Amino acid sequence: MAAKTDVCIPVCEDRSEHGQVSIGEDFDYSQRGQWLRAAVLGATDGLVSVASLMMGIGAVKQDVRVMIITGFAGLVAGACSMAIGEFVSVYSQRDVEVAQMKRENRIAKEALPNPIQAAVASALAFMVGAIVPLLAAAFVVDHKVRLGVVVATVSLALVVFGWIGAVLGKTPVIKSSVRILVGGWMAMGITFGLTKCIGSTGL
Repeated sequence: MAAKTDVCIPVCEDRSEHGQVSIGEDFDYSQRGQWLRAAVLGATDGLVSVASLMMGIGAVKQDVRVMIITGFAGLVAGACSMAIGEFVSVYSQRDVEVAQMKRENRIAKEALPNPIQAAVASALAFMVGAIVPLLAAAFVVDHKVRLGVVVATVSLALVVFGWIGAVLGKTPVIKSSVRILVGGWMAMGITFGLTKCIGSTGL
């Protein structure tokens, strides 16, 4: 009995360890790539684009109403642009896959990419990101404080988006968050600086 037990235990452990390794190795995180890219990039684009637009307006106008209207216009225009761009891109990908299947005389085993679904998801993600700076600015009266609140809120949101993308994609969290944060700061800073410069010339 002792001999049988000695033989069985390592075999069972090997199977258990092998099973655990195969589960982790078999899961392909790249399968998340398409929807993760559309969601995270859409939200980040909405956040950075609208925040930068509002910072640019804030560089030359102190009226909160003007800033909010400008940001809202950016939200609508950006969401439409993202939806149309994603629709065209995914539809083109779908056409390529269909043409390839016809050349190979085979039936699709996997669902083809849905351009409408991708367009809606991209537009919604953009709006989620874009609404952050709008809400941050809407309730602050003082102009300078408002700009500071927008920058702080957007910075926090950028870190959160970077963290979410890194966790879902199993990539380094700190590196992803820092990269997206610095990029957002650069976009807002450049827009604010150039608009301030042009506004000061009286054009």
